[in-house]
Amino acid sequence: MRIFISGPSGVGKSTIITEILKRNPDFVLSISYTTRPPRPREVDGEDYFFITREVFEEMEGRNEFLEWARVHDNLYGTSISWMEDRERQGRHILLDIDVQGVRQAQQKNSPGVYIFILPPSIEELARRLARRGTEDDESLRIRLKNAKSELRSWSMYDYLVVNNDIAGAVQDVQSIINASRCSREEIIERIPWLREIE
Repeated sequence: MRIFISGPSGVGKSTIITEILKRNPDFVLSISYTTRPPRPREVDGEDYFFITREVFEEMEGRNEFLEWARVHDNLYGTSISWMEDRERQGRHILLDIDVQGVRQAQQKNSPGVYIFILPPSIEELARRLARRGTEDDESLRIRLKNAKSELRSWSMYDYLVVNNDIAGAVQDVQSIINASRCSREEIIERIPWLREIE
């Protein structure tokens, strides 16, 4: 099972993902490949797979990424083979992914459940971003503009979860995962004999 989770900056997505991973030990967070250098305390293979631009471009040329993007002149991508290896080990994949990445994954017909985390309102999102204290007025304005652009893509997703409060949003995402575990596709993977009943 692949769970794709998106949402604008400040919506609480990272906190929700952390809680979901704690509750679901059979899930693993997707690790992206990137051409940017590691920051202090980042570990290759845990935070990212750090590779050269040449290697990244070769992988992209062989269509090895489910999705990829250029961010501030660095490249980031999700490896198809990395996910498939984990799935063969019986793990499920949780992807923290932006709207562009979801669009690419859907164009490649990636199976999965697509969840978008919404703020209760644009005004509340602005308050949450301002409370962080990490943004000046201009960067806050840019983040809100980007958030509105992302929010217009809500119809690409299977489920919309409103984060009024973290506990409720985590429970909603967990409920979606629980239901997805009982989907036809998941059950048939676990009990393939069902197909052979005469």
